Amino acid sequence: MNIEEMARFCKKTGMVYPSGEIYGSLSGFWDYGPRGVEIKKAIKDAFWRFFVSKRDDIFGLDGAIITHPKTWYASGHIENFVDPVVVCKRCRAEYRLDHFIEEQLKVNVEGKTLKELIGLINEGRVVCERCKSEEFEKPEVFNLMFKTHIGVKESSNSEVYLRPETAQNIFINFKNVFEVARKKLPLGIAQIGKAFRNEISPRNFLFRCREFEQMEIEYFIHPNDENKCFYLNEVDMDREVIIFTAEDQINMEKPFIGKWRDIFSIIKDEWHGYWLYKTMEFLVLLGIDEKKLRLRQHLPEELSHYSKETWDIEYEFDFGWKEIVGIANRGDYDLRQQMKYSDKDLSVYDEYLKAKIVPYVIEPSFGLDRIFMAVLDSAYSLREGKAVLKLKPFLSPIRVAVFPLVKKDGLDEKAREVYLLLTQHIERVFYDDSGSIGKRYARMDEIGTPYCVTIDYQTLEDDSVTIRFRDTAEQERIGIKDLVDRIEELLESGSI
Repeated sequence: MNIEEMARFCKKTGMVYPSGEIYGSLSGFWDYGPRGVEIKKAIKDAFWRFFVSKRDDIFGLDGAIITHPKTWYASGHIENFVDPVVVCKRCRAEYRLDHFIEEQLKVNVEGKTLKELIGLINEGRVVCERCKSEEFEKPEVFNLMFKTHIGVKESSNSEVYLRPETAQNIFINFKNVFEVARKKLPLGIAQIGKAFRNEISPRNFLFRCREFEQMEIEYFIHPNDENKCFYLNEVDMDREVIIFTAEDQINMEKPFIGKWRDIFSIIKDEWHGYWLYKTMEFLVLLGIDEKKLRLRQHLPEELSHYSKETWDIEYEFDFGWKEIVGIANRGDYDLRQQMKYSDKDLSVYDEYLKAKIVPYVIEPSFGLDRIFMAVLDSAYSLREGKAVLKLKPFLSPIRVAVFPLVKKDGLDEKAREVYLLLTQHIERVFYDDSGSIGKRYARMDEIGTPYCVTIDYQTLEDDSVTIRFRDTAEQERIGIKDLVDRIEELLESGSI
C-alpha cells in the first residue's frame, strides 16, 4: 500500500478515522476505530510484556500530560524545540522549511542551519503546493509546544504546556522510582502515553501528527559501567542487519548489510548497542518485515542538544526510509538539568564508592502510531485481488470469528453455543451470520482475523466444526470438546 491507500484502507476497515471528519476533519489528529484501537492496545501490551513484565530491571510510570512548566526550561524544550517555517505570500499556506525543501528540490537537508535552508530555498525553484505561487515570506523558527493555561485567569503566570515528549516525566520521577524499586543500577523506567507537537505541516497519515503516542524507556546506568553491558549474551552477533553509518552518509555511500558485531565495533557504548538490538528484536516479533528495517546513525550536526549519540531504526515506507524508533545516549544531561532548575538532588548514593553519583541514560523511544503503520504495511497482502492482513494472532483485532454456515436449521443456535464457549476462555471473539460464508471469510481476512470457526450440517451430526486458517485458507476439522485447547494452542504460537 502507498500512504493514501493505507489511509483509505484504515477508514474502510474501522481502524483509523480522520478526527472531526463531519466538520471537515482537523489536520494532524486521528481517531482510532474499533479495529485499530484493538491493534494499538495489543502493541502496547506486547511492549509492556517484553520490556517491563518479563524483566526485573525496568519499572512502569504513568506521568501527567501537563507538568510543571519549569520542567521544559530545564529540558531545553523552551529554547531548542523549534522548527523552521515558511509561509506562502499569496495563500498563507505554512510549510516546515526543511521538509518542504527536501520534497521540492529532492536534496537531503539533515543538520542544515536556518541560514543554509534559506540559501537553498533562494537558489532552487520551489512552489506552493496549494496555489503554485513562488513567493514566500522570510522563513522563521517556530516552537512546537502547545501552550495552555491553568486556572480562571490567563496570564504569563498561568502558562503551562502539553508535554512534547514523555521522557521528562521519567527524569523528574527518577529518584521516587529508584527508592521504591529497591534495586541497584542499571535500572529502567518505562512509560506509554500521549505527547503533543504543534507540527507545521502534518502529513503522511499517522506518521507526522500533532497528537501521538509514545512508548519510551529511560535506562539509567552507573557511570562506572559505561561500555560494560552485562547482557551481551542476549545478542546474536552474527544476525544480519542493514546499517547506515554517519560516515557512509557523509561520504555519500549506500547502506550496507552487516552483522550486529559490526554495530558493536562502531557504536561508542555497549549498552547503547544492546538496546538497539533489543528494540529491533521487539519490532520483528511484532511481525514487522526485517528486510524493511535498517539502523541509521545520526550525523553530528543533527544530534539533539541532549544527545551524545543517536541511532534511528527506520522502516521503508512508500514515501522513503523513515524513523519509527530512536535510541539515544542522553548522557546525564537531563538529570543534571532538572537538578539545576529544581535545586533538588536526583543523584543516588553508591555504597561501594561511598559517594553520590548521577547515572547516565540510554533511551529507546518508540513512535507507537508509526509502528502501527509499519505493522499494517508488513502484514498487508492480496489473495485473488482481495486484501489479507497477515497480522500476528496476538495483534489481531478479532482473534476468532464464529460463523454458522447458514442462518437456519438450528445452525445459528449451535453457532451461538460455540461462540459463548469460546468467549469464556479467549478474548476478542466475534460472531457473524450476515451474508454468504465467502464474504464473511473475506471480511475477516481483511482485518487480520487468524481463525474462523464454522458450524455446518455435519456439526449437528457429530459435534465437530471446521477451523479456517487466514494465511492459507486451508481448513481443519475438530471436535467442539477439543476446540478451546486447539485455539489457545494456535494463539499462543508466536506470541510475545
